[in-house]
Amino acid sequence: MFIEKVIGDLGEKRRWRQYKARAKQLPESYRTAVDAFERYLLVLGPGGGVSIYEDLLELFEQSAADRTPIQEVVGEDPVEFIDAFAQNYQEDSWKNRERERLLRAIARAAGEDTGTGR
Repeated sequence: MFIEKVIGDLGEKRRWRQYKARAKQLPESYRTAVDAFERYLLVLGPGGGVSIYEDLLELFEQSAADRTPIQEVVGEDPVEFIDAFAQNYQEDSWKNRERERLLRAIARAAGEDTGTGR
């Protein structure tokens, strides 16, 4: 556990490198779309691991193989598309863990403030 904290999860790093290698194999326009979504998710996404990127890549790999136009995949609003896509990954996100931590801390503080002893 200590080593993972110091150098990171090696399995996640390996999966990330594999994801990046696969993304490079996409046709240019699909790769550009995946890169744009990747950046968006890295900044505003749910966090929680490589799975969301792998699943997004799989969608675009299949779309490229089927020659489905990118606009048909993402619809009229790419932000709405990626936000809806990311909602499937909220459960295990660091944001949710921090929300829970905050709720517990406030509940403890409120319990101490009101004298209920929680």
